[in-house]
Amino acid sequence: MPLNEREESVLTGIQEWENNLLNYEPNDLEMVYDKSLERSFSLLPEEVQQQFFSAMDSWLFHLHALIQGSQLQMDAKERILTAGRVFHSDIETIEDLKQLTIDQLQYIAQQQIARHRLYSFAQGGIAGSGSSLMLGTDIPAMAVINLRAVQLIAMTYGFEVNTPFEMMSSLKVFHAATLPPRMQGSAWEELMNELKNQEEFYFYEGKEELTDITWIEQPMKQLFKAMAIYFFRRKSVQGIPFISMAIGAGTNYQLTRKVTDFAHKYYQMRYLHRKNNQR
Repeated sequence: MPLNEREESVLTGIQEWENNLLNYEPNDLEMVYDKSLERSFSLLPEEVQQQFFSAMDSWLFHLHALIQGSQLQMDAKERILTAGRVFHSDIETIEDLKQLTIDQLQYIAQQQIARHRLYSFAQGGIAGSGSSLMLGTDIPAMAVINLRAVQLIAMTYGFEVNTPFEMMSSLKVFHAATLPPRMQGSAWEELMNELKNQEEFYFYEGKEELTDITWIEQPMKQLFKAMAIYFFRRKSVQGIPFISMAIGAGTNYQLTRKVTDFAHKYYQMRYLHRKNNQR
């Protein structure tokens, strides 16, 4: 089925964003940081590296399943369906949302995106408030918020994340979205190649490993943020540590902004790819 004028416009916007991603030129500081991080991590025995990344993959898989099966996610799913019924009264399942136009789906997706950016902003502010407990739970909390956002964007565009292919796709989108900008282009190309080469969208046929040394920069950034918060948390105005709260809120907001932008582009492309291949 050919795309209509509005869908062609959205596709053009995604392609421009894709070109910027693929043509990103890292600066000298990024290159030096990347090499020093890789060199430092390579000092660990290879077996230790494999165990570390295997543990990270396992943690992400379990976290994904935990979020997907939670009552909180079931309630959010029902809210998406309710929003879809405003435009199309006979929507009953997530699959039915594919009947909606690209603009209607974007409207529903933007509601989810705005909500989760607000969650991240609030979480960062709480983490920066000076509580060691809140700071210690910041990394897992941010993983939950961003994985949940990816799942809900997928559902908005009519893709349930409970099949092997959709589960791996959502995890790979999360992984790619949290990579440094200089590495996101190749991750996007890998996602697009999987999409083009996949014959059926139930079983997953690609590489199942997620994390590797290229992904370690994001957890390191979170640790640097925690150190900055810890350093500034005693510098307060009338008892409120504004600087550390601003660091936490701003950093977390920017991360979720990056993740939701990437995920939104991917699932828009999935929607357009599916429609374009319908006969």
